[in-house]
Amino acid sequence: MPPPDEVAAAIRALSRPRCAFVYDLGVLRARAGLLRSALPRTTLLYAVKANSHPAVVRTLDGALDGVDVASSGELSLARSAGARRIVVSGPAKTDALLTEAAAAGATINVESAHELRRIPPGTAITIRVNRPGTGPQGSHRMTGVPTQFGVDPADVPSLLDLARAHHLDVQGFHLHAVSNNLDAAAHAAFIRDALTWSAAQNVDLRTVNVGGGLGVDYTGNAAFDLSRLAVDVPDGVELILEPGRFLAADAGWYAAEVIDLKRTHGRWFAVIRGGTHHFRLSAAWGYSHPFTVLPIDEWPYSWPRPSVTDVKVDVAGELCTPRDILARDAHVTRLRIGDVLVLPRTGAYGWDISHHDFLRHDHPEFVILDR
Repeated sequence: MPPPDEVAAAIRALSRPRCAFVYDLGVLRARAGLLRSALPRTTLLYAVKANSHPAVVRTLDGALDGVDVASSGELSLARSAGARRIVVSGPAKTDALLTEAAAAGATINVESAHELRRIPPGTAITIRVNRPGTGPQGSHRMTGVPTQFGVDPADVPSLLDLARAHHLDVQGFHLHAVSNNLDAAAHAAFIRDALTWSAAQNVDLRTVNVGGGLGVDYTGNAAFDLSRLAVDVPDGVELILEPGRFLAADAGWYAAEVIDLKRTHGRWFAVIRGGTHHFRLSAAWGYSHPFTVLPIDEWPYSWPRPSVTDVKVDVAGELCTPRDILARDAHVTRLRIGDVLVLPRTGAYGWDISHHDFLRHDHPEFVILDR
């Protein structure tokens, strides 16, 4: 799918060699609106880890109820963005982060007894639990298998007692289970089960945080059907959902100029100004990310412009490793050196999870559209 006209125009306006992420704040607001309409009785927090660009964080905090953060850096960003509500997640929280979170009035999702003992009295907490069961399917399972996340269900009673002894405000549980699930019906069943399980625990239940996990199909046409996600929430209980990918992925495009075209051992390579140090997701997950070719007519050199027609190419980056590949066996009708490859759905877990400074190449530009 070619980029929208406004995105294409923004890419064409870049200086050579073109390399940028383009984020559309209007798309972010539209995605947030869809989620809000589907889940009117749910507290919606944006998972900052998906895309921590300040404009993205400010936009989604304003469109939703607040943010979920997982480090001191994300907490500082959220506070700078004026986040109305903050929840702090993640393992290995430092003393400094716990103190900062409590001072900011954030709710802390507790990962262990040792972590709990280091939280200042009076702080609002939920207890993250690694419950048994398969749950919905996705790219990463957080619970139902041995992981570093949450506490064993058998330890919940003792942890609740410890929290009360330390005068913490226990509000309920954090039960995030999966990443990038595309089955909305299965996700709804997981949420219902999470609510039922939480209500059976010995706690004054006020909050059930089911994390995120709403998926995006990068290579096909499957879509997470929000109409099948609605659940009944008991009176007096706040249900919290913390999506990231679902909100931000479609709001981003990664654009990289073709620096070279070459053929070795029978395969064509389009070598770009950019690569997995900017957008690592496809290499990390082992898939070929789709792209479209944005033709650029300018040619600054005196010799003929190299091009290929009706061939398959591997899209390779500028790093000194054969693993710097964004796509393989991708058919192009025509591709010239100087054209730009545009990768859609790169607004989440793109720049933020990539190894930016390997080889110390220049970072991409960041272009913000607000329409």
